Amino acid sequence: MKKMKLVMIGNGMAGCRTLEELLKLAPDLYDITVFGAEPHGNYNRILLSPVLAGEMTLPEIMLNDLDWYRDNAITLHAGKMVTKIDRIKRRVIAADGTEAEYDRLLIATGSTPFIPPIPGADLPGVLAYRDIGDTEAMIEASTKYKHAVVIGAGLLGLEAANGLMLRGMSVTVVHLADWIMERQLDKPAADMLQASLEAKGMNFLLSKQTEALVRGESGRVGAVRFKDGMEIPADLVVVAAGIRPNFALAESAGIYCGTGRARGIAVSDTLQTVTDPRVYAVGECVAHRGIAYGLVAPLFEQGKVCANHLANFGIGRYEGSVTSTKLKVTGIDVFSAGDFSGGPDTEDIVLHDKQGGVYKRIVIRNNRIVGSVLYGDTADGSWYFQLMKDGQDIHEIRDHLMFGQNHLGDAGHKGENKAAAMADTAEVCGCNGVCKGTIVKAIKEKGLFTLDEVKKHTKAASSCGSCTGLVEQILASTVGGAYQAVSAHDKPVCGCTELSHGDVRKAIRDHKLLNIPDAMETLSWKTPNGCSTCRPALNYYLISTWPHEAKDDPQSRFINERAHANIQKDGTYSVVPQMLGGVTTPAELKRIAEVAEKYKVPTVKVTGGQRIDLLGIKKEDLPHVWKDLGMPSGHAYGKSIRTVKTCVGAEHCRFGTQRSMAMGIDLEKMLFGMWSPHKVKLAVSGCPRNCAEAGIKDVGVIGVDSGWELYVAGNGGIKTEVAQFLCKVQTREEVMEYSGAFLQLYREEGFYLERTVHYVERVGLEHVKKHVLENAESRKALFERLLYALQDAKDPWAERYAADAVPAVRREFEILEA
Repeated sequence: MKKMKLVMIGNGMAGCRTLEELLKLAPDLYDITVFGAEPHGNYNRILLSPVLAGEMTLPEIMLNDLDWYRDNAITLHAGKMVTKIDRIKRRVIAADGTEAEYDRLLIATGSTPFIPPIPGADLPGVLAYRDIGDTEAMIEASTKYKHAVVIGAGLLGLEAANGLMLRGMSVTVVHLADWIMERQLDKPAADMLQASLEAKGMNFLLSKQTEALVRGESGRVGAVRFKDGMEIPADLVVVAAGIRPNFALAESAGIYCGTGRARGIAVSDTLQTVTDPRVYAVGECVAHRGIAYGLVAPLFEQGKVCANHLANFGIGRYEGSVTSTKLKVTGIDVFSAGDFSGGPDTEDIVLHDKQGGVYKRIVIRNNRIVGSVLYGDTADGSWYFQLMKDGQDIHEIRDHLMFGQNHLGDAGHKGENKAAAMADTAEVCGCNGVCKGTIVKAIKEKGLFTLDEVKKHTKAASSCGSCTGLVEQILASTVGGAYQAVSAHDKPVCGCTELSHGDVRKAIRDHKLLNIPDAMETLSWKTPNGCSTCRPALNYYLISTWPHEAKDDPQSRFINERAHANIQKDGTYSVVPQMLGGVTTPAELKRIAEVAEKYKVPTVKVTGGQRIDLLGIKKEDLPHVWKDLGMPSGHAYGKSIRTVKTCVGAEHCRFGTQRSMAMGIDLEKMLFGMWSPHKVKLAVSGCPRNCAEAGIKDVGVIGVDSGWELYVAGNGGIKTEVAQFLCKVQTREEVMEYSGAFLQLYREEGFYLERTVHYVERVGLEHVKKHVLENAESRKALFERLLYALQDAKDPWAERYAADAVPAVRREFEILEA
């Protein structure tokens, strides 16, 4: 099949990231041609500051050298600026006459420095700070001249000033605003940063308006004069007064580029220009929903979505970005994100320790973080940013916010804020023996920006995953503003797809997909058969969305679910028969005892879920054990309903106010056969003494004098999470309906392997209340869908317990294991 022609104008970070993503998705779809105005491959502009400071060299900051273009059969016209786009003939023309035809055009022309209309701005020695050429000119000037003036105290200006100061120049930073970095910092943080930089030798002139750049005796710039008459010497002037989207070429081709302040190539959520669907645009040249982004992370998000559509997948949408800024100037850490200035409808939590050199401000609206600014101690910046991106309710941890994530003692957060204090020799990933220095070196040398890239190149966080948070923090602290924390909504299911769990669930519902092969084909899975991560997830989403139509695939279940028992570390299995509500009979106990003797079960244990566990059973004996028991499984192995723990309640206890055993048995019967994103445990206590520990269950029911209290999203795992109060009801039927509605909402919206505590943390308890409490119609519909899904539920292995089925079951074990 003849390939289509893709031409890209611009050879910067956003455009090349788009090509990288496209080559992953559709490596053979296009013949690709790239025009770049600079005579280089694609390099990391973020690292121009270390080059200026003498800490790195040009080869070290290359992201895609010339070999990369050749290896991927990309035609690169380096040093050739495109001057015309002919949309009628679908071709582009460079200044030297070079032409290239296209079927699809990608414009990634970036931005241009804003040079204020100051007299003398065209003098020799006056530079912008944007590319390698500017950096090399500044380095050369630093070897010949003494006095440098930087106009603009934004992020780029301070980095330029710091680099020139390290090169031995006397540097003065001139700024029109009242404080430095006003777009990233509030005044207290800016004042602390300025004081620290002044102590290192940097000079500042604030609230100063430049009137003219004065020619010196040598013919180059010699001084800067201000409107108040003040004049200072300047052998080199670096203008860092901001950037503007570079849209002139696109506009000359009749492509709409907005009006007023929203100037830039106007694109839709698919990154197609609103004028011509054959023409796409990404990067700093773009105005998406009227916003132009100047940080790398949003541009990479755009590139990923654009590649998805260029590859004809047609699924991704770019809906804008929440950005953060991390700056490190001469060892001083600064972080900001979101609306850090606040307003009448917000409140602040502030820590201001001038002597200690620490400032923290967290801005909150409706119990959610909307912005933060940190100075000196930025270790928790990415944590605050993640809380902000995910919109998590911080009411319960508000008192701990200012003291950082480590103060929570949360093993579940995997110690993200340890990264800053770690030595390079400290081990980060115990599974693969990877230290911090190895990760940092790979990030810098290979130009890594995402967690997946770090996993691929270092193996860190690619095994058990317990160090993922720490690796993300190292990544964030190393690449600064180029790192974008990915919200739980957006993370791909696995490396086999670019789609998130939410995207997959929606597609299965919208397209009525009923089996894994159809789902993978429809969703353009990258691998033919998926992997051990995505197949179980797909299988669950299919059977939970279409409970009586989708085909359950045993081969896409974990070994415990396939074997109908829990595998142990010695390769034997644990069998747990069902005991409704923890209640049993002498006959059941007798059968269990006889099975234990017959099969020489080495250990018989009462579990925490009030059942009896037979441990040490050989795989070949499992079918016979289940046949002889003649009892349904307690599903101790499944991502499913596990158990309903009960106390003896009003049936026997003198303190009991409600019949907890009967309620527990009713709930367990109702939920029998319920598969879910993760394991689900319930408990029913007959009085507020709560002997059944209902306060740490996925659903907890506590009897009170006037009825029942319902609690949700508890967890007794690695980190104990206390369940949150949902509501109070009066009758048995209400307990069943409200509990069932919550669990069905979790089944429909939870991501695979996401516990209820993390689901509620992600969507918010108010979301749950809206669907389960406030809207009776929604609650009843959820409950009906649960009952519909479970109406024919039965022990999936019951029919195999018959004597004549045992050999077949054993063979199935062997087939599934193979």
